[in-house]
Amino acid sequence: MAGANPTPSEYIQHHLQNLTYGLHPDGTMGFAHTAKEAAEMGFWAVHVDTLGWSIFLGLIFIFMFRKAAKLATTGVPGGLQNFVEIMVEFVDQSVKDTFHGRSSLIAPLGLTIFCWVFLMNLMDLIPVDFIPTLFLLMGVEHMKIVPTTDVNATLGMSISVFFLIIYYSIKVKGVSGFVGELTLQPFGKWMMPFNLLLEGVGLIAKPISLALRLFGNLYAGELIFILIAIMPFWVQWALSVPWAIFHILVITLQAFIFMMLTIVYLSLACEDH
Repeated sequence: MAGANPTPSEYIQHHLQNLTYGLHPDGTMGFAHTAKEAAEMGFWAVHVDTLGWSIFLGLIFIFMFRKAAKLATTGVPGGLQNFVEIMVEFVDQSVKDTFHGRSSLIAPLGLTIFCWVFLMNLMDLIPVDFIPTLFLLMGVEHMKIVPTTDVNATLGMSISVFFLIIYYSIKVKGVSGFVGELTLQPFGKWMMPFNLLLEGVGLIAKPISLALRLFGNLYAGELIFILIAIMPFWVQWALSVPWAIFHILVITLQAFIFMMLTIVYLSLACEDH
């Protein structure tokens, strides 16, 4: 951290900086120590903490659901099996109510998105100094543990959804049907350039809005936790507990919204006009 007794500004900047690895201007590879060094690394710099925690939480999701599947019984179910069955039924019903096409991918995709995003969001409830301090003792200067507060992570997920939208649009409507949808709606063939502009912006806005909505809500929540952490100790307890309780709703709601919008977008892609 910046100094033994950082100023509030240094404290906030430290907690908002990712552990970034990339190419320094002098041609050497290494980790960035400041936000300026991270910016100088450019587009190909890697946020190691975002990738690491995302993979770790994804493995936890896989392990839990695989274990529940292996231990599944027709008798009295255990707590883990009950939880997994509730999650599967919840997502399956959401897909049935929203997705009007036929695909064996959508329900597993929805389940994965909801659980994975929820686990990543849930990291925001860990005290802001706990994990960074542990890593600082091991010589790691920066460590952000909430992947969804990194716009690169949310954009990566939303771009993957965008590619699925394109895939299903072409699969169901064909190339000509997909192009026709972009150029002939809503004002007919005499307004093709305007139609393309209008529909193109709407198509591109889907992944961008999907990513920025999740990122913005979680980033704001993390920033509030950091601001609370720089206050006097007694104020921290008075504010952090109510905010954490409220933030549980935000965490769950944002995971649900990301899942539902993905299902809605894919359902629209599968509708043949």
